[in-house]
Amino acid sequence: MADGAVDPHAHDRAKFHAMVDGTAEDWAIIASASAEFGRDLPKRLVAHLNLLKGDCGGFAIDRLEHSLQTATRAHQAGEDEEYVVCALLHDIGDILGPRNHADIAAAILQPFVSERNHWMVAHHAIFQGYYFFHHLGLDRNLRDQFRGHPDFEYTAKFCHVYDQEAFDPNFQSMPLEAFEPMLGRVMSTPKRSIYMPSRAAE
Repeated sequence: MADGAVDPHAHDRAKFHAMVDGTAEDWAIIASASAEFGRDLPKRLVAHLNLLKGDCGGFAIDRLEHSLQTATRAHQAGEDEEYVVCALLHDIGDILGPRNHADIAAAILQPFVSERNHWMVAHHAIFQGYYFFHHLGLDRNLRDQFRGHPDFEYTAKFCHVYDQEAFDPNFQSMPLEAFEPMLGRVMSTPKRSIYMPSRAAE
């Protein structure tokens, strides 16, 4: 914005300086701004996915390509859009949460996906460990603590069929742009959130 120009949204701000002083009018302004901010979430996710580009972390391909491969394999196998978006975003936490990346991805996805897909993403790191933990002196069977859970096999399939297979430099992945419409559809309308009225209250 040029010097001296007036911000057209400057008046669209709450008047309180402490929440205890907030009014319904203040919160209507905030809710409107929040809705607009929420609509741009898919764009921010794309930008964050691009941060994974070029970071190989010792793997044969970079982290973005791994995400694209995982999502492409799921899409080509006929999985639905929500599942494909989970596959695309499952490692998005690698940059900011290298020690708990699955938790970050799961937290981002939770309001928008089924409980089953959320559980899968939240636990995929432990299930993925079956393929390499023993090489690091860790327990490859750590996932067995969840054996008997209704989503155990569902998550094991994700890791075996899509995730652990997706490190092939010769695989032809779909470009990130191809997934953007799916991201827009899945990540634009929350299914559950503390900021939504509960069904019990309706």
